Amino acid sequence: MNNGIIANGENFLFLGPELGEKQDAVNRIRVEMTAKHGSPPEETSFYAGDTPAADIISFLLNASLFSSARLILVKNAELLKKKEDAASFAAYLKAPARDATLILISDAVSIDKTIENAVPKSAKHIFWEMFENKKPEWVRSYFRREGFSVDEDAVNAILELVENNTGALRQECSRLALFAGGKNGGKSAITAAEVEKWLSHTRCESAFTLFSALACGNLSKSVEILNALLAAQETSVSIIAGLTWCFRRFRDYCELAARGETSDFELKKIGIATAKGRRDYADAERTFGLNAADVFLDISAEYDLAAREGGAAVESILLHIYLYKLWSLRKRPPARSLKTAIRA
Repeated sequence: MNNGIIANGENFLFLGPELGEKQDAVNRIRVEMTAKHGSPPEETSFYAGDTPAADIISFLLNASLFSSARLILVKNAELLKKKEDAASFAAYLKAPARDATLILISDAVSIDKTIENAVPKSAKHIFWEMFENKKPEWVRSYFRREGFSVDEDAVNAILELVENNTGALRQECSRLALFAGGKNGGKSAITAAEVEKWLSHTRCESAFTLFSALACGNLSKSVEILNALLAAQETSVSIIAGLTWCFRRFRDYCELAARGETSDFELKKIGIATAKGRRDYADAERTFGLNAADVFLDISAEYDLAAREGGAAVESILLHIYLYKLWSLRKRPPARSLKTAIRA
């Protein structure tokens, strides 16, 4: 991305699963546009799949009566895959409205090539998730800047309780720093017990809370959380990605459990540092057994592909079927014999 002031009529394509860095990049463009025009741009967001592509294009082409600059975000851009929709966007990208800056956003790493090829390479950016070995230092650095010390167990607890992107990490670490500073009347050390106490009781619904409900075999709670995520405009890609992350860790847990090595020390080595995390994975093992993790991962890969191909129109239906399919893998108690049933 250019570091200087951006011009009107520019287009960007922001791809990839790292939400925090994408949000930062969008905000930099807001700041640059505000500096150039002396006031914030008129901003509008669309969700591809919810608003017809023709309506978005029409909006882009119609200049604002109230502002000299507009910022238009089109999210879930991977859903712009109908031939006519892709062609319309490609045509617009080659001759954009002079007062509009368009940012196409997707959690996927690529979208329809007709659209991608119409965006200059310099304006296309893929934001990859931070490497696992970089995340602990990110957390430590954040708290150092805020004047807190944080021990290793607390870092592991944060990474276990917070979703796998810097946007969620920044939000939750900011809230944690606020709580810690308020409680202690100033700067202090942050411990794993405080992390679990504050974050596990204050955070919003996420793929992690969905996994917790699923681990207990609680279908009604799982559906309630899924519906809350959909109402909050969480995408199928991010929901399935979050559950997949939990299922990979569940597989690691099951490998330890099969060897009888689920001590706190061994669990910390695979990133399960909190009492809540230990409860969740132990619940999942009791509910689904030691061999369920690979099946979970296979189903998740299948439904991730189906959701990407199906688009917004079937997203909710596919996610509910996906959730039920996961839940149906739970272990069932052996059926009672006819004699037992009659005696009962």
